[in-house]
Amino acid sequence: MYSWVCGCCGALRPRYKRLVDNIFPEDPEDGLVKANMEKLTFYALSAPEKLDRIGAYLSERLSRDVARHRYGYVCIAMEALDQLLMACHCQSINLFVESFLKMVRKLLESDKPNLQILGTNSFVKFANIEEDTPSYHRSYDFFVSRFSEMCHSSFEDPDVRTKIRMAGIKGLQGVVRKTVNDELQANIWDPQHMDKIVPSLLFNLQSGERTESRSPSPLQASEKEKESPVELTERCFRELLGRAAYGNIKNAVTPVLMHLDNHSLWEGKTFAVRCFKIIMYSIQSQHSHLVIQQLLGHLDANSKNSATVRAGIVEVLLEAAAIAASGSVGPTVLEVFNTLLRQLRLSADYELTGSYDGSTNIGTKIIKAHEERQLQEAVIRTIGSFANTLPTYQRSEVMLFIMGKIPVPGIHPALSEGTRMIQVMLLKSLVQVTAGFQTTNMLTALPTSFLEPLLSFFLTEDPEIRLLVLQILLSLIDRHDNTAKFRDISIISDISLLKLKVDKCSRQDNLFMKKHGQQLYRHIYLGCKEQSSGRQHYESLFALLGILSVELANEEVVVDLIRLALALQDLALSTDEDLPVFNRCAVHALAAAYLNLICQLTTVPAFCQHIQEVIEVRQKKSPYFLPEDVFIDDPKLLSSAEKVEGDVLFLQSKITEVLGGSGYNTDRLATPYVPQYTDEDRLSKRKSIGETVSLQVEMESRNSPEKEERTPAEEITFETLKNAIVDSVGMEEQERERRRQVVEKFQKAPFEEIAAHCGARATLLQSKLNQIFDITIRPPPSPSGTISSGYGQSQSRSIPIYEMKFPDLCVY
Repeated sequence: MYSWVCGCCGALRPRYKRLVDNIFPEDPEDGLVKANMEKLTFYALSAPEKLDRIGAYLSERLSRDVARHRYGYVCIAMEALDQLLMACHCQSINLFVESFLKMVRKLLESDKPNLQILGTNSFVKFANIEEDTPSYHRSYDFFVSRFSEMCHSSFEDPDVRTKIRMAGIKGLQGVVRKTVNDELQANIWDPQHMDKIVPSLLFNLQSGERTESRSPSPLQASEKEKESPVELTERCFRELLGRAAYGNIKNAVTPVLMHLDNHSLWEGKTFAVRCFKIIMYSIQSQHSHLVIQQLLGHLDANSKNSATVRAGIVEVLLEAAAIAASGSVGPTVLEVFNTLLRQLRLSADYELTGSYDGSTNIGTKIIKAHEERQLQEAVIRTIGSFANTLPTYQRSEVMLFIMGKIPVPGIHPALSEGTRMIQVMLLKSLVQVTAGFQTTNMLTALPTSFLEPLLSFFLTEDPEIRLLVLQILLSLIDRHDNTAKFRDISIISDISLLKLKVDKCSRQDNLFMKKHGQQLYRHIYLGCKEQSSGRQHYESLFALLGILSVELANEEVVVDLIRLALALQDLALSTDEDLPVFNRCAVHALAAAYLNLICQLTTVPAFCQHIQEVIEVRQKKSPYFLPEDVFIDDPKLLSSAEKVEGDVLFLQSKITEVLGGSGYNTDRLATPYVPQYTDEDRLSKRKSIGETVSLQVEMESRNSPEKEERTPAEEITFETLKNAIVDSVGMEEQERERRRQVVEKFQKAPFEEIAAHCGARATLLQSKLNQIFDITIRPPPSPSGTISSGYGQSQSRSIPIYEMKFPDLCVY
């Protein structure tokens, strides 16, 4: 009777419960009853409205089995749930999913590693299912928190710990896949989620011993690598970043920056660089500039942190810029360089003051100078790396931008050590920016607004600054990579061996040399004249002369360059210039090497013959006038008492004769080159105050007020010319003495006397200007007629338009 009642009650149970009960065997070791599972699946598909009840009942059984530690039945229940999820995609699946997630949560809350891994695996399978119906109320906050916690598992058994961490990584990957493309789900990109997901991934990425990221996209990993938490983490991290849209990049990168800060990972550089390589390769290329901007902002935020931290951020920037595609720095190009230049200035200030706040109070962090210098070098390299990603027109803007930041000589007369450091660092930055710069138009590559301030640095006393200016000029003028072929000064027997790349000068090149050629010649001349110039300076000057010859030389330029080379020889011979013996020999050697080069470029046999003859004589008599004996570690130098003359010198008359026969301008060749001193020289620190004043006084003395009365024009006769030629030496001595007296007067006279003298000049000049304006500027006719001046003369007076009275008919 009792058994009949039980059987009757069993038959009265709902069918879905009977079907669920039938999938569980008596012995859980036997596993899921497959035949009965197929019946349950068929029933669920036939009656989808029962699906939520099936899920609720399975959840109830699973909770009971977990509480009773019947883990075999727990596994069977989860397997049944997985199969139902895979099979059923009906409208009512949402309620079933809620039951499923409730059961997964139950497993994840367990302290048993096996149950945690089981729940994670089921969640991952669910995450890969594309649901047909949206869910408005589902929350994944618990799963993000729990999977992140599993990623940091510290379980005692290392094998179990690895499995738990890998399960956590897979779980986070599942959450991302499930939510990233569903706008109705909770936004996984919110900081509250990213601040848990990203550090968990980085923790596992850092824990493994591995080399740097191998490629832009992960390669097929071996079976062993697939089991590695590091490999799995990198794939998950790449997938997360690859799904990030424009507005989500910041939320994904910010936790990376914070993690590197909190764990002091900038200083090692290796891990930080690896992280950002993964980021730059994984995100969409058009979003690269967002990452770079965040790094720049983070660099600013760490302005008062240690130099090693800032250097680490800069190194990451360097790598990021190298990976970024051309032009991906974004619209705020100048802001990128402004930030980097600001870091250079701060670093220079820190190095000089020795502390971050400019004080030396007890407790302030002491700056290590060598670390700041390493940072400065890293920033300069990064500036060059960014510049290499830019198109030509933007790079030109950057060059002008950096030039505008450099303190110019003359505008900053009292150059402190800090100012000099800034000059050197910014010029080094320009060297990096201009490296590899290619342009077809020299007028745009070297505009006046850039060239003039650049050349002004070439007149400073600092040899390092002059060398940097030469490097910049070479980078900009050399458009065919010929500079390396001129690096070593030598007597080249056959220039065809150099394999120079030469193009015909364009119209723009000719215009550039007409406009700026004399400036370049003058600065080359003055650069050779500097006593502090060394071997590197003369090698760079030779390279500049060679580049001008092959890049920008028409017939007129060739003549000017030959005149310049002969002027350099005269400079080395001059007794007025207090040049050291090495510099004299170096200038002679430079002139010889260049004339040997230019004669072969002009291909005039007689010209080449003369140059070769002089070089051969020098090889026998004066080897110290040739580069092979001067530009070496232990140079052979001229004896200071030895007089230089005769056939060891290049003759301007001979060169004029041979080139004139080939159609060159003999008048121009016969005229010695004399550099013209300009205001630019007085702005530089190169000249002393006395020399500067003497130039001003010399100009004034020629227009002194004592000579206002004009002398009648002297009649020019043969005798006059003869006397002028005979007395020319005496006149030069008189002129030199007059100049000496003027300089002495301004050096020794009282200040009041000098001020009065200059004031008289200014008054005289103003009066002359007023006279000129009165003669040349006629006032317009005035409706008010004329007025009489104080001397009884009529004088026109101009009335402003707004004071004129017009007849009524003229007013509209």
